Amino acid sequence: MADNYLENHYIHRSNWLRAAVLGANDGILSTASLAIGVAAASDLREPIILATLAGLVAGALSMAAGEYVSVSSQTDVEKADIEREKLELKEMPQIELQRLAEIYEQRGLKKETALLVATELTAKDALTAHVRDELGVNEVSQAKPLQAAWASGAAFSAGGILPLLVALFLPLTHMEYYLYGFAIFFLIILGVMAAKTGGSSISKAIIRITFWGTVAMGLTALVGHLFGVSLG
Repeated sequence: MADNYLENHYIHRSNWLRAAVLGANDGILSTASLAIGVAAASDLREPIILATLAGLVAGALSMAAGEYVSVSSQTDVEKADIEREKLELKEMPQIELQRLAEIYEQRGLKKETALLVATELTAKDALTAHVRDELGVNEVSQAKPLQAAWASGAAFSAGGILPLLVALFLPLTHMEYYLYGFAIFFLIILGVMAAKTGGSSISKAIIRITFWGTVAMGLTALVGHLFGVSLG
């Protein structure tokens, strides 16, 4: 049972959950906002569907690529720090040992105990001890570019399909309001799912996601009305 003790802790989900929630939220919000803006300036369904579909495809690819590039940059930093740590352990092992002991001492161990712990961990695997306790990199928090890119892109696609379905099948009259209402509904569901998966407050998630969703879609609709360019 000790081996499985941490399996259900929420921190194990942080990498993919962050990318998935960001992707789904952006998928719903971006495509719905785009559709609302076009619907505010058009009397036809075709331009709305075309804009929404284009936003869905471009957004999913952009999110996946963006996540991969950004998380890969984080991975490069982690690898560079690990290589530097290897060099420091080779060139000045005693200083590194003392630094590790100081970290444990700052966490509440007595000086003698901290030095003993640092010595024993160094004897077992010095690099792992320093990477974990000095650099703060471990298996849970370590960046995973492909995982983040896949989760973000797939989540954006799943979120973006929902406003597209609204644009395809609901009446064209008052389409802006249909898009807004359903987008808020979808965002609330996403907020509840994310809060339950991450173990956070459901009410806070709903308030946060609906507020910013309303702001984004409202401003987009305003732009469509202000410019008033006829697309029909």
